[in-house]
Amino acid sequence: MPAAPTRPADRGPRFFPGDPRPGLVAELAALPPGHPSRARLREEAIAAWLPMARRLARRYAGRGEALDDLVQAATIGLINAVDRFDPAQGADFTGYAIPTVIGELKRHFRDRAWSVRVPRRLQEMRIRITGARDELAHTLGRPPTVADVAAHLGVDEEAVLEGLEGGRAYSSTSLSTPVGPDGELELGDSLGAEDDDYARTELRLSLTPALASLTERERMIVTSSFYGNQTQSRIAGQLGISQMHVSRLLAGALIKLRAQLGPEAG
Repeated sequence: MPAAPTRPADRGPRFFPGDPRPGLVAELAALPPGHPSRARLREEAIAAWLPMARRLARRYAGRGEALDDLVQAATIGLINAVDRFDPAQGADFTGYAIPTVIGELKRHFRDRAWSVRVPRRLQEMRIRITGARDELAHTLGRPPTVADVAAHLGVDEEAVLEGLEGGRAYSSTSLSTPVGPDGELELGDSLGAEDDDYARTELRLSLTPALASLTERERMIVTSSFYGNQTQSRIAGQLGISQMHVSRLLAGALIKLRAQLGPEAG
């Protein structure tokens, strides 16, 4: 029985083609800086391996980032791989380029895909927590607890909780999102706003004891001015004093009231 034909050794993941031109990137790496052929070979190498970068970018599609942005990040990773590849290290270009491109894609998600900017340490902790949860769920056969994750990562539970809380900033919901059974109400319509009536109510409740600290004539001037809408001339005629005297008494009464009510009284 004839022996089955042997398959050539894979140079990377099966769905990635080999170097369209064998040794292209290695040839580029062997050229000294400033060689007249470097720019041309570099462009050819990037163009030849660009389909690989695009395939890797599509792996991360559907996670809240535009595909064009992912392709751009993957292309940056590919360019870095082409520029830094050293065949003397023993690895072929595929084995070096794929982790480099994936690393750039992950960096893109870590640095730019957060709706609310959070510290880098919390972004990295969230990534570690996600990996730990996946691994522990497989080994434990159940969803891991915070204590499980903390022990697996070698950190305290507070650090895990902080990372989980920071992870909530990864995505956000638009205030224009329809809510309610009929969808006519938007999320922004359901959010509360600052209500000045609470402060005004508190001032009104504090006003009665504050007025009690005034003299009878001061109270009469204040209430006639602000509640009776009377002019100072009319008040002066009722009290048998000059308008200027009413003005001084009113100013002094207001100073006393502000002292009683605090700066929020205006």
